[in-house]
Amino acid sequence: MSKLLGPIGSPSGGVSTDTSRLASKENLEAAGQRFEAVFTGMMLKSMRQAKLGDGLFDSKGEDQFRDMQDQQLAQSMAVHAPIGIGKAMTAFLARSMKTETAAEPGAASAAAQGGGTVK
Repeated sequence: MSKLLGPIGSPSGGVSTDTSRLASKENLEAAGQRFEAVFTGMMLKSMRQAKLGDGLFDSKGEDQFRDMQDQQLAQSMAVHAPIGIGKAMTAFLARSMKTETAAEPGAASAAAQGGGTVK
């Protein structure tokens, strides 16, 4: 496997700890919206699997089209009528990022020197 196409994560094989992309509010909101779309899509898929009977004209093509339709519906619902789980995740990540920056020793010394405030 080449270095460019290697697995996601750190070189040691663990989960990446790079959280620099979370520093932007827009990135956090986009991640929350995508998470909500994925969650809603999984919920719709689960609801479809719980159907009570087979239809007269069911086919693989119809199932594939319905899956694509559900995916678009989930994305639309995440944008226009969110259920709130994405917003809760965004708020949680924002709070954890504030906690991490406050715990960094460089941030505390910069604040002590008047270089900025730590919230």
